[in-house]
Amino acid sequence: MFKQYQIKNYDFRLILYVLAITMIGISVIGSAQKSVQGRQVFGLLLGLFLMVAFSLIDYSFLLRFSWLIYIFNLGLLGLITFHIMGDDAGGAVRWIDVGGVRFQPSELSKILLILFFAWFFGKYAEKLNTLRVIVSSGILIFIPWFMVEDQPDLSTSIVIAVIFLSLLYLGGLSYKIIIGALAVLLPAAALFIYLIMQPGQQILEYYQWKRIMSWLQPGKYASDVFQQQNSIMAIGSGQLWGKGLNNDTAFSVKNGNFIPEPQTDFIFAVAGEELGFVGAAVILGLLLLIVLECIWVGRKAKDLSGKLICGGVATWIGFQTFVNICVVTGMMPNTGLPLPFVSYGLTSLVSLFIGIGLVLNVGLQPLKYHMEGFYT
Repeated sequence: MFKQYQIKNYDFRLILYVLAITMIGISVIGSAQKSVQGRQVFGLLLGLFLMVAFSLIDYSFLLRFSWLIYIFNLGLLGLITFHIMGDDAGGAVRWIDVGGVRFQPSELSKILLILFFAWFFGKYAEKLNTLRVIVSSGILIFIPWFMVEDQPDLSTSIVIAVIFLSLLYLGGLSYKIIIGALAVLLPAAALFIYLIMQPGQQILEYYQWKRIMSWLQPGKYASDVFQQQNSIMAIGSGQLWGKGLNNDTAFSVKNGNFIPEPQTDFIFAVAGEELGFVGAAVILGLLLLIVLECIWVGRKAKDLSGKLICGGVATWIGFQTFVNICVVTGMMPNTGLPLPFVSYGLTSLVSLFIGIGLVLNVGLQPLKYHMEGFYT
């Protein structure tokens, strides 16, 4: 379970990036909604503890319990799916409240599924391109994916799907299968887009359909696109250096309450307005460095499972960042995804720190030491 690691293999650079981006996030959250800043600080402290703990537990030991991890994940999601427990928020039941402590199982599901499929694809690496393994993995991901989508939480279900596909690719999926799948999926995607554009469509929930239509036709659905339009205005108004954190200027989009719940999914709009282009660039730069560092650690992993853990965490952070920035800048429909390490949300923050802890553990067991029999 625990090994005698060498301190020189501990990736302090990755820790520095994560701490820096989280501290910036806490500062911006305090400016957006002072009342929740203390809880985000608590999330940072809890996340740090769990990050260190998971960084010192051999991930190979954790992967021995992969089926228990998978079943535990289904159990948490099932509490909501089967209405055993669940707390309504914004018309969707995505939260579990235990003794006043609220957490979101779908956020924790991301790292749990990364662990499970890192083991699964690692175990069946030589048979990955067989129909049996592909179909089996498809069934295994569909069950939790459906439970998340049914909450409804389409945005998180998309993230889970992208993470799964990235793990499948990194696991060694044949290019012939990828090309064949694209030949089918691209026309299917075009047909899907055509169908949801039709009046009276029954494929998407009404609110999901309206978000897409308000993005495509903002003039017609002006009342549903104001959040994104105000976000763009806020980011642009920050100019180079921004208006400053906690400013009280009357010309602030945030101070005018033109962005509902700015501390969550639209936190980047607050950062753009108050920290300007420079502050926004620092945030994006740190997130990029975290993704690249996870990839770098994965390249030196002792086995395929370690590589997949790092690749899964990198995909999770990178894709979610990309979608969030596209949403707040109006390049995509509103999806409701938080900006990693920056947006307010304890479950999201703690889950990310657990993911970073696992990456750190992979880095503590580089391939060269494993091959030389460094550990006894």
